[in-house]
Amino acid sequence: MSFKIIVDSCCDLTPAQLREECFVKVPLTIRVGSHTIVDDDTFDQGELLWRMKESETAPQSACPSPMQYLEAFDCGADDLYVVTLSALLSGSHNAAAQARSIWLEDHPGANVHIFNSCSASAGEVLVALKIQELAQSGMDFTTVVDQVSRYINEMQTYFVLETLDNLRKAGRLTRVQSIVTGALHIKLLMGATPEGEICKKGQAMSVKQALNKMVALMADDLKHVGKRLSIVHCNCLERAFYVKELAMKQCRFDEILVSDTGGIATMYANDGGIVVAY
Repeated sequence: MSFKIIVDSCCDLTPAQLREECFVKVPLTIRVGSHTIVDDDTFDQGELLWRMKESETAPQSACPSPMQYLEAFDCGADDLYVVTLSALLSGSHNAAAQARSIWLEDHPGANVHIFNSCSASAGEVLVALKIQELAQSGMDFTTVVDQVSRYINEMQTYFVLETLDNLRKAGRLTRVQSIVTGALHIKLLMGATPEGEICKKGQAMSVKQALNKMVALMADDLKHVGKRLSIVHCNCLERAFYVKELAMKQCRFDEILVSDTGGIATMYANDGGIVVAY
């Protein structure tokens, strides 16, 4: 059975991975002031970082339309797997679900499943790669869906940001967190709840200290043993490799992947941000 893995553009697979035949990317769009950026192959990270720094208002994202997902579905594959941003962070999941309902009206009985990653960026990478691994092994559609759903439930996501400006502007932080982190230059170690909502996991006086705390949390969680770690960075490759080296020393991951942020993850992580998932 042929299959396709359709991801929204917050899934930060590497360019080489995205060139593999099984992946299809559906772009979100970003608006900074009066300028609109499509998060596709034309995305320029440097331009977006500069525009966000110059803007006094928060950048805004727009999810793909159901029609964009429908176009991606029309690829001739027997099994369609869709991976989206956390449904609590974006309308991408809802748009994909609407597209699925429309698709099934014309293709009753078709195999289409929409995975809410309950994460973003690095977490979506892991979900997409898990689907690829299972589907390529010859596993049937229902079993893939069941195993990947359990994988998502067990997945952990953490992130450390150099600046919280965009999360603050977008209202993702409480007023107290915004004041404290801004006045004292505290760096927050953030994570995701099982439902995919942003939550605080710790704090530190520097990014390096926060990254050390993050890896220590991963090392203490023995569920990481034998799993894959995805590290996604925003314009800070050296920092990403620092995390990788710490993880290699303190943890027992089978594989560690490093990739760069696309448009949507750049918008939230901002310059110097690190997102990890396992």
